[in-house]
Amino acid sequence: MGNSMEPATNPKLFLPEYKHIVEAKDRISRFIKHTPILSSENINKIAEAELFFKCENFQKVGAFKFRGATNAILQLSDEQKKNGVATHSSGNHAAALALAARMAGCKAYVVMPENAPKVKIEAVKSYGAEITFCEPTLQAREQTLKEIVERTGATFIHPYNNPMIIAGQGTACIELLEEVNDLEIVMAPVGGGGLLSGTALAGKGINSGIKVFGAEPELANDAYQSFTKKELMPALKPNTIADGLLTSLGTLTYQIILSNVDRIVLAGETEIVSAMRLIWERMKIIVEPSSAVPLAAILQNKAIFKGKKVGIIISGGNVDLSNLPF
Repeated sequence: MGNSMEPATNPKLFLPEYKHIVEAKDRISRFIKHTPILSSENINKIAEAELFFKCENFQKVGAFKFRGATNAILQLSDEQKKNGVATHSSGNHAAALALAARMAGCKAYVVMPENAPKVKIEAVKSYGAEITFCEPTLQAREQTLKEIVERTGATFIHPYNNPMIIAGQGTACIELLEEVNDLEIVMAPVGGGGLLSGTALAGKGINSGIKVFGAEPELANDAYQSFTKKELMPALKPNTIADGLLTSLGTLTYQIILSNVDRIVLAGETEIVSAMRLIWERMKIIVEPSSAVPLAAILQNKAIFKGKKVGIIISGGNVDLSNLPF
């Protein structure tokens, strides 16, 4: 999403810090699931490293996004809650915001592209959000959202370029490091960068020596480009099976990633599908393609991770079961 709407609808843009993640953890703990950390001896052997998977596929709405959405909604004033919240999203953020809004007793307006996956549309509907469909272009999404915000007075909650969203997403990493406190590397997939920037702030806040890596598809490598060129690069026609990682970085997430992430590692499409299948087969859990990107990046770049203790945030498990890639 471009910055065209941010100043008008979201004046409180600031760079979150570690303390905001600690506060978020306290704020949302009774509303979210404390998800398990799993490991697989078999996958460790293949990777030649010790991997710990923080399973946000077991989070409410099936994705880490519920953390950020809950944190953002819990900080609205009564007046804001009365007018509701609005966003545009074709996926997990839409469902997360819809459920968090319902739990807080406020209305959610969601703009979705008309070609959004049916399973995701049904999920958003089931949580009680009012959906407005638009053409599948960024311009159409932004314009439709702008009209809804003007008509309803709803507060726009950006899927990732929002400090409270970033702080909420970082809570998964705090939980991971509380349970496994001697990790050398912590890894998260990167799309818009909310999860990776939250993970980086949390990881470095707890242990300044820990390495934080992002994992990204080779065919949607705008974060890698932005990171290496030190200039915010948009995603140009990304075409990856990891549909949760198609968005470009935001202004906030880019700055946090540039200052706190050590490396972004890429994964090919074949490797992403293989890694996804490996997790399903060996760990007996359902993960979506985006969640498999960190493992794919590790298996494709074994030398970087050999013999290391690595924590991975599994971002979600929302998959169209009638359309699997294997």
